[in-house]
Amino acid sequence: MGTNLENMSRKELIALRENVDKALKKAEKRERQEALKAAEKAAAEYGFSLAELSDGGSVTGKQAKSKAKYRNPSSPDQTWSGRGRKPQWVHDVLNSGANMADLEI
Repeated sequence: MGTNLENMSRKELIALRENVDKALKKAEKRERQEALKAAEKAAAEYGFSLAELSDGGSVTGKQAKSKAKYRNPSSPDQTWSGRGRKPQWVHDVLNSGANMADLEI
């Protein structure tokens, strides 16, 4: 570039900075539009629209919430799927002499 910043006045530098900020915003908007077009084209190559791919569908392999298999007899709103760590209420019921079959839904 041929602009010598050392010889510019403060007002000229401020004006230059404002022009650069405006140019950066325009460049970002242009690049976003180009990226969107490229993403739409790539999705179309696989037979999808970009909206179909960005609808919140999970591709991370995360599973849906498991159905409850056990219910707390003293508080029916407390349930457990049987997966993961046992809730405290399960431990409490088992310690009181019940077995897991008693908790099945």
